[in-house]
Order: sequence, then C-alpha cells, then structure tokens
Amino acid sequence: MANNNTYNIIENDYVRDILDQPRALEATLRGLNIPNGLPQILRRLEGEELRRVVLTGMGSSFYALHPLHALLTSRGFTTVLLETSELLYYFPRLFDRQTLIVAVSQSGCSAEIVRLLDENGRRAQIIGVTNTDDSPLALQADSVLLTKAGQESSVSCKTYVTALMALRHLGSFLTNAEHVSFPRKRESTPQDLTNSSQETASELAQAAPAVRHYLDSWRDHVVELAACLEGARHLFLVGRGGSLAAVGTGGLIIKESTHRHAEGMSSAAFRHGPFEMLSEETFVLIFAGDEKTRTLNTRLFENIRQKGGRAELLGKDAGLSSLRIPEVPESVLPILEILPVEMVTLALAAQTGTEAGRFTLGCKVTTIE
Repeated sequence: MANNNTYNIIENDYVRDILDQPRALEATLRGLNIPNGLPQILRRLEGEELRRVVLTGMGSSFYALHPLHALLTSRGFTTVLLETSELLYYFPRLFDRQTLIVAVSQSGCSAEIVRLLDENGRRAQIIGVTNTDDSPLALQADSVLLTKAGQESSVSCKTYVTALMALRHLGSFLTNAEHVSFPRKRESTPQDLTNSSQETASELAQAAPAVRHYLDSWRDHVVELAACLEGARHLFLVGRGGSLAAVGTGGLIIKESTHRHAEGMSSAAFRHGPFEMLSEETFVLIFAGDEKTRTLNTRLFENIRQKGGRAELLGKDAGLSSLRIPEVPESVLPILEILPVEMVTLALAAQTGTEAGRFTLGCKVTTIE
C-alpha cells in the first residue's frame, strides 16, 4: 500500500466536520426525548384518523429516510417515500388530514421545505427533523426532533448521521417497540413511549464509540482507498434495504465534494444494465448490508470479480481495513456505512492534491427550486 507521503491530504473544515461526527452523535443522543406534539399524533394514529405516513426530504435528507421507510412498512404502516419536489407538484392530494408527513431538512429552510409548509396549510400534520431550531420547519411543524450536529461547513456529514439517529429514535416511537402491527389495539401512554425508546437508545449509544473507533485511523483509510481507486473513472455504490441511505448519499457527496461522477443504486438495479460497464475504469463499492440480503450482495461482489471487474465489499468482514466497519446493531448500521464513503471523497481529492468539500457552483443550503 502507498505511504502517507504519496498523496496530498488537505485538512479543511470539511475534514474537521467529518472528525466531529462522534461528538455530534453524542450530543444528539443526549437531546432526544419525547417531542412536544408527538403523543397527540400517536393517538391519532392509534385511532385510525391518520391513514398514511409520507416521508420526504431532498438530497441526503431524503436518502436518510430509507431505513425508517423499511421499518415502518415492516410494522404494517402505509408509507410513501417521496422527494419533496415531487410531493409538491405531482402528489398534492396527499396534503390532507389523513396524512402524517415526516419532513427532514438539515437547514429547515430549503426552497422545497418552505414551499411544503406553505402548500400544506396545516392540513396534514408534520413531524420535522432538522438541525436548525429557529428554521421555518422547526417553528411550523406540529412536532420537532432537533439534531445537535452544530455548525457544518459544507458537504453533509455530521448533519446526515445525526438525522439518521433522530429518525431511528422517531421510528421507535411510531412503532411503539414491541407492537408489530398497525393500528395498535390500545393507546400508548408516556410510560410506553419511554420504555419503547430505551432499547433503541441503548443501541444508538453504540454509534458514537464505533464511529470514533473507525475515524481514529482516518488517514490510513484515505491512503488505502486512494491507492485502491487509482484509474477508476466510473464509481458505483450499490446496496439493499437500509444501505440505500448510504449508497444514495454516497453518490451525492462524492459528486458534490470531489466533482467526480458516482452513482448510487440498489444492488439488484446494478445487474439490470450497469453490469455491462465492468472494466478497469469502473469501480463498484458493494455494501454487504444487513443479514437479510447480505448473501445476495456478496454474490454480486464475487460475480464482478469473476468477470474481471473491480469491486470491493463494505461491511464488518471487508477485505480492506478502510471498508471494514465495526459490528453494530442493525439500527446503527446506516450510520456506520457512510464513513468509508466519506473517506472515498478524501481519497479522490488526495489523488489530485485538491481540497475536498469546497463548493464552487452551489452552496450549503439550496434556496432556489
């Protein structure tokens, strides 16, 4: 493997934000509670006044909703996952009193979120997840979960992982822990909600130490990945289930932070076309994911290698230490899965001695539709 002097790793605010993720996760976990307005929303769910849950956001905020979408659907909820822009213009009939909206926006004031609040006109109840306590989303939502990521300089990293944590916390309330069907047969009490969140909280408490352990060797990870990715022009990130959060966000932040093309998609979708792109210039990063489909993802990795393609597996048993993440509960896995992709962004920048995470055409908050 190349040594640390082979590549020029430029430390900037983006790198410092990445390294600040353990603190941000600890702060967010300490601040999570039963938010105002949530018990009343749960009573409406239990009374079957709310018939569907719409999950919405843009960019990494949208992708962060994948694990919650899978969790709620597995527990019998009727859930709809839509980018906020699509919800506004093509699905406006979902703005009604039978809909619960979970809206995620790190800034709480992106163009689509502001329009969502206006177009909804308080017809559908909204649970907001945001990092900004004085934003339109925080001030106008019926219930709010605030993350504690702190100021973020550019590309989403600590705001993304803390949003994942808050959404998993919210999921424990909405599914009421042990209850596996919807609607529930009795009303939830504050004690039920407290008990239901305790198990999840104990799992989420493992996130920050695991993230810190991985980031302790961040420079070595960057160097290893920079060498591994030499000559790669086409990057694919693929996975299934909850890993769709990391593959979607990963493709986004690689483009945003390095100006290199990358595409995130499901492992199954990769076989339906992109498989033909296998070559020395194509690199496929495969997320092993949870136990349910890990065998399928591993098989794709082996098939690509058999065809002479370039691929690596990301997970607890990865061959490269930079892609090997600590073993954690399934609820925490999406938080860990994004870390090697963040290292990829630094590795690609280090190959050319450029600065990762510096905006040249856009900005941190998108205010124009």
